[in-house]
Amino acid sequence: MKIVKFILSLLFGLMFINAGLNKFFNYMPMEKPTPEQMKLFAAFGEISWLMPLTGIVEVIGGLLFIFPKTRALGAIIILPVMIGIVCHIFTLDKSPMGMSIAGVLFLINLWMIIDNKEKYKTLVK
Repeated sequence: MKIVKFILSLLFGLMFINAGLNKFFNYMPMEKPTPEQMKLFAAFGEISWLMPLTGIVEVIGGLLFIFPKTRALGAIIILPVMIGIVCHIFTLDKSPMGMSIAGVLFLINLWMIIDNKEKYKTLVK
């Protein structure tokens, strides 16, 4: 089970590192956005610091998620970004492939949070 957890954590972390770096270097092609998505992206463009912040959080969270010692912190750091991704995919995008990928990534994130619940107990006492 440790090997499965490590492989999933590595893939999860690398996906978020890649997504975060893409926010700075724009090297991945993007599908043509819908009109609703265009409105959303225009609003994000108005808040000039939002996408770089999200990219930094994704890269740092992805790096922390890879290593077992820092995985609990990485899972919590990535959680708000993951919730935003899931909300976007399930409300605006609605692509079956996107929904399945986002769903699997969200479940991996929840699994790591639940798996590390002992580490969070001191935060809520």
